[in-house]
Amino acid sequence: MSGVVVTGWSALTSAGVGVDALAKKLALAEAGQVEKGQEIGDLYEEPLPAASGHVLTSFSPREHLGRKGTSTYDRSTGLAVVCCQEALREAGVSLDDEARPRIGVVLGTSLGSFKSTSDYTRETLVQDKPYLVNPMLFPNTVMNCAAGQVAIRFGLRGVNATIAGGTLGFLNVLRYAGNAIDRGHVDVVVAGAVEEFTPHRAWATHLTGATDVVAPGEAAGMFVLAKENTPEWAGTRQRAGVLAVATAYGPGGGDAAETALAGCVSRVLAKAGADAAEVSTVYTGEVEDDDRREYGPIVRALGHSPERVMVKRLFGECDAASGAVALGVLLAEERDSGPGGLSLLTARGADGAVGAAIVRRYADGGPDRG
Repeated sequence: MSGVVVTGWSALTSAGVGVDALAKKLALAEAGQVEKGQEIGDLYEEPLPAASGHVLTSFSPREHLGRKGTSTYDRSTGLAVVCCQEALREAGVSLDDEARPRIGVVLGTSLGSFKSTSDYTRETLVQDKPYLVNPMLFPNTVMNCAAGQVAIRFGLRGVNATIAGGTLGFLNVLRYAGNAIDRGHVDVVVAGAVEEFTPHRAWATHLTGATDVVAPGEAAGMFVLAKENTPEWAGTRQRAGVLAVATAYGPGGGDAAETALAGCVSRVLAKAGADAAEVSTVYTGEVEDDDRREYGPIVRALGHSPERVMVKRLFGECDAASGAVALGVLLAEERDSGPGGLSLLTARGADGAVGAAIVRRYADGGPDRG
């Protein structure tokens, strides 16, 4: 893919709904702070592995979307649709009959709504024959439910895809969206990732050991991506440029994955025509200072040690959505590197999958594209 620009974005995190909530939390956070999340309270009746998590405890899709069409939304879908609405509004996208066929949706996830799939499957076992399950809830059991509902809600008729990439989900989304725009399938893609907090996912992340240091979390991040010469209806400002994305696989993890990640960093630098010295910040999926499984290969590839930002410390383990949260943090926070500096987003999966994206943040509001 060649580069794309971000004309608008939004994020739903444990800080709240929207860009301002995220920015406020970042402004109040202390360096190196690790948050355990909020008290979950009576959000769920089922037992949980811990009493706290990075959850939007008072989130209600109806509060943001109204009652119409939201009665069958599961939590993952509600997060995605509200986040998309906020991102389109922030970008200033004009949704009309000319624009809608040229806007696509690409969404990353681990496996959709684990709760919806599990609950529906359970109903088929406990209800009286002939298995009187509610057919209206079946769409929630498929992984592309959230992306489909986003498209239906806003009438977006371009390419619609869901990528189940786990830790690398968001980087895969950026790559897919950039290719769709490059090849002329669409002019604009609303690209992002979503993960919900439910007992099912909390237990899954707890039992796999992913939450030893940080609590499980939920989040959605959506970004309006376009080419620089896209029509004005796609938004008139550039928040950032996603210059290049690369993914790779190191069989078995370990040293092979580190070599693959270093290779990804070198490839995105080459694709972007950037110098390694320009990279001032890296956003990794690590949570501890001693953990250098991503940072180590990055430092070796760059030849210097840029500032490392570990967003999971503040927002928890959001799996596929962690990359989207990282890009949101990059765009929301004030850093001394200032506008124009280059940053890397990286991810590394337990199976050896790795990836990197190189991003240039522009001044607030960005240059006028109109």
